[in-house]
Amino acid sequence: MDSLTQIVLGAAVGEAVLGKKVGNKAMLYGAIAGTIPDLDTLVGKFLDPLTAIEIHRGISHSIVFSIAMAPVLGWLVSKIHKKAEASWKDWSWLFFWGLVTHPLLDAHTTWGTQLFWPFDLRLAYQNIFVIDPLYTVPFLIFLILAMRLPKTSAKRRKFNRLGLLVSSAYMILTLILKWVSFKKFEQALADKNLEYTELDTRPAAFNTILWYANIDVGAYYLLADYSFFDSKPITFKRIAKNRELLGDLKNSETVKRLSTIAEGWYAIEDKEGDLYFNDLRFGTYDLNAENLSFVFSYQLIPNEFDDLTIEEAQRDPEAMKQVLSSLWNRIWGN
Repeated sequence: MDSLTQIVLGAAVGEAVLGKKVGNKAMLYGAIAGTIPDLDTLVGKFLDPLTAIEIHRGISHSIVFSIAMAPVLGWLVSKIHKKAEASWKDWSWLFFWGLVTHPLLDAHTTWGTQLFWPFDLRLAYQNIFVIDPLYTVPFLIFLILAMRLPKTSAKRRKFNRLGLLVSSAYMILTLILKWVSFKKFEQALADKNLEYTELDTRPAAFNTILWYANIDVGAYYLLADYSFFDSKPITFKRIAKNRELLGDLKNSETVKRLSTIAEGWYAIEDKEGDLYFNDLRFGTYDLNAENLSFVFSYQLIPNEFDDLTIEEAQRDPEAMKQVLSSLWNRIWGN
């Protein structure tokens, strides 16, 4: 999830663990704990683009990392606040929950997390977009109401619990909406007698009303969207996999690594002689556009080592304004 959401979650968890003893300091250090796992993006800036992608939400988003870092950070903060009522164990417990709830939340997004690192298992439930105001805003309001009250106030704890309960209830709702939308796509495929090997769904940006689907039908993919306000049947757009465009490059280590990252959901595109690897897990900016542009697209560039380097395709800020307008209109049905 986005940084603000992780800060709010971390602060609320910190308050739940230690707020009664140290007041707003619990929120502060909980917010810090909730931010720490995403420092892997800073590390990625010193690495090649492909490795940076691979480590994102890796070890720093694991239970191992939370267990290892919690006592270290707990000890450090206990030395800073020697006069506080909290012990080293108390601070360590706060940091553990602040750290581990971060990847637990991220596991609900499309990118997912390697919660059980070093095991090669990425959890990605794909039931919420990385930025969802309906999850974050009510949570933030309850947190602000709580932090304005004394640490011993029963109402303070009540507001914090309400924030955690409301956000958790919304998360459960998104899982239900994902199931319903999945069934809608499944039925639309059956109505058209379309056979497929895999169906993958996820919410559109900033909401859980509009949902996208990727369908693997063998030689090509079908892409589709569905809004809960739709009045017309679901339609499908065909996308060729174009794996043959890779030629001998299909055995490239770079292509293999990208395929692993994309979990096999990718298509190759030729743009004026340049090959692009389109990661389909995150879909297109606008499924109804004449020329589809994928959210994550990487140019494959041959290098002197008989392999490939990658460069992420640039996003057009002006085009993004049109994308947001199209998204808003599409949410309200077809």
